[in-house]
Amino acid sequence: MRATLRWAHSDLRTHRGEALFLVLATAGIVASLLLAAALFGYATNPWQRTFAETRGAHVWIHTASSADTGRLARLDGVAAVAGPYRTESVTVASRGTRASVELRGTAQPPSVGRPLLTAGHWLDPAEPDGVVLESGLARALLAEPGDTLTLPGTPRTLTVEGIADSAEPSYSPGEQPGLVWALPAALRTPGGQVIGLRLDDPADTDYAVQRAVTVLGAGAVGEVSTWQQARAAAQGDNRLLGQVLGLFGLGALIAAGLAVHGAIATRIRGHLRDLSVLKAIGFTPGQVVRIFLLQHLAYALLGALAAAALTQTLGRRIPGRLGDAVGVWQGLPGHAMALLAVPVSAVLFIGLTTGLAAWRAGRVPPVPVPRPATAAGGRLTGPARRALGMRLPAALVLGCHKVLTGRGRSLTSVARLTLPLLLIVVALSAWTTLDRFHTDPARVGLPTSLTVRADGAPAPADLRSLLAGDSRVAAVYPGVELAALVPGQTATIALRGLGTDARPYPCALAEGRAAHGPDEAVAGQGLLDLLHARVGDWVRMTVGDRPQILHIVGRSIEPQNAGRVVTASLDTLRENDPQLAPAFYELRLRPGADPHRVAAALTTAGRGHLDVHTVTNPADGLSPLRAVVAGLIAVLALIGLVELLTAIGGSVREGERDVLAFKAIGMSPRQITAITVTATSAAALAATLTATALGLPLAHRLIDAQGASNGIGAGIARSPSPGLLLALGTATVLGAAGLATIPAARAARKRLADTLSAAA
Repeated sequence: MRATLRWAHSDLRTHRGEALFLVLATAGIVASLLLAAALFGYATNPWQRTFAETRGAHVWIHTASSADTGRLARLDGVAAVAGPYRTESVTVASRGTRASVELRGTAQPPSVGRPLLTAGHWLDPAEPDGVVLESGLARALLAEPGDTLTLPGTPRTLTVEGIADSAEPSYSPGEQPGLVWALPAALRTPGGQVIGLRLDDPADTDYAVQRAVTVLGAGAVGEVSTWQQARAAAQGDNRLLGQVLGLFGLGALIAAGLAVHGAIATRIRGHLRDLSVLKAIGFTPGQVVRIFLLQHLAYALLGALAAAALTQTLGRRIPGRLGDAVGVWQGLPGHAMALLAVPVSAVLFIGLTTGLAAWRAGRVPPVPVPRPATAAGGRLTGPARRALGMRLPAALVLGCHKVLTGRGRSLTSVARLTLPLLLIVVALSAWTTLDRFHTDPARVGLPTSLTVRADGAPAPADLRSLLAGDSRVAAVYPGVELAALVPGQTATIALRGLGTDARPYPCALAEGRAAHGPDEAVAGQGLLDLLHARVGDWVRMTVGDRPQILHIVGRSIEPQNAGRVVTASLDTLRENDPQLAPAFYELRLRPGADPHRVAAALTTAGRGHLDVHTVTNPADGLSPLRAVVAGLIAVLALIGLVELLTAIGGSVREGERDVLAFKAIGMSPRQITAITVTATSAAALAATLTATALGLPLAHRLIDAQGASNGIGAGIARSPSPGLLLALGTATVLGAAGLATIPAARAARKRLADTLSAAA
């Protein structure tokens, strides 16, 4: 045992830098995997917990006031119902912020979909204008119990009595109205009603919706929302962040395992004589294997423990969403298991790759086998001889020849270095795609910057003149959004009328063409998937009691409503309903205009009658992804650095016999050094080119697949700029050359006796 420890200590002193990089890389990998687990837990468990504690409804159906919703409670598979509750759509304001909300009249906390109070108290009959706000709406309005909400354009006010969590979709400006519970007497002009259905089997949700719509009649149903949609909205971008961390963490773990395997294999080739001596003095094959296995398991264990300790103690202090996710995750039941399982799995994987390489060390014979007299690179090839005949630098020719004729070892080294570089290219592609949402939002489905809604004044013509009168507004597009039932009556989608035939709305198309003719429309990927349709098909939907048949001529990139959107011109929808009037206006601003300043100016000009808010950019919620990508690139760079050091060490050892030949033909130490540096640089260049060639299409496929799964659709992926890729390649090649210079120079300046001894 003492001899084993002395060997490990000696090897550590010789390879301190490599050991440090392995520990840091392992720590980064385990930390990324733990953060991925935290984000997954943060995305799923809070909503699931709220849904369970509130006995949430699996289906919420908005209907006309005249609909007989009492029959829904008698449907097969319906365990309980919530409501029906009368509803009223209003706009409230608090501290200068306005929000569209749904007032829901209920006197007692319901048994199904029961709000969980987080502040204040429930509705009190003594306060007829008291309300309870959903927590997401309260955060948007900066409202607290005791605050007063105004209803712009009316003398009415509402008093906030409490704030509650709900498993229903949270407030989202321009997409999802906020939820406000009020006493039935507080609803002045109810416009409909809503009923919730809790099912015996959540898997029967689509069937239950179909039965409910059949019983009520399609004309009585306004909108249907399900628990799957609420869960997806609650998970939001956290699940995507978790997927990115998990994917790159696993990729980095594989790259680290291969790097460790390569490092041990190279070290074994360089210590064949020492291993033979160990065998000769009585070391068993198992003891030799344990030397390498325990040594690298110690490195992996140290890095894993450091990552787990830092994540546990400092994780919640990370600014932004990552810190919040870690804080919530630490309070979940599965936290302790994940904190143990992730580091142990990473250490075991690294131990497996280490064991495969160390097994070769155990097979080294006690009597060293003489190396073949022929150099590893073999004789000069025809192209190499012709290149020397053209008086190209000998170092350049011989260095490239060394890589090209290095048999399987050079190819293996290039392949191992390619993997971390490939993952870096994919990470840079994700970064570039994210930047595009901010720098060029029009090409990712966000051509407008502001949405304006009015409370009835001023008149439509005056409103359009007011909006177009601002010099910073480039175009004004009238719009309306309707809830439409899809064929089969299992869900509702968003039917939008935007722009006019004279001034069409500039949809971002990924496939097909824009809608110009009668009954033509474009649809998002989420809608096409829901209807099992494709570009060129005719689709039928129902708006109230009116059927709407549209010809899908293009697929648009739709970042809103999970892509379940079909967009036609307002004139096209008016052909089916001539009384249809614009409900909002989308504003496209001139380059350089600040949306927040324009919104403030229009709000002032509207004299309290306008609700102006910026269009939500899905990339805003992904701002933590930049720090994540930067951290992952750093971890991958450490793994690539370990692989470069391994390749350089192997190249120097295998070229010790060649040094004698080069000196015999009169080459100087500087020229011999240049051969090794050129070989290392050529291998790094080959790895960079391969990683770029494979990484760019892989990144496109991964990003587009993620976009398609979210309903946005394929076509959003963008490659890094040529300058960025050139900088990555240049840094890799120059870094490899710089790392190879010192060991190559030392090998070239060795005494002849040392070189003969090493080559023997």
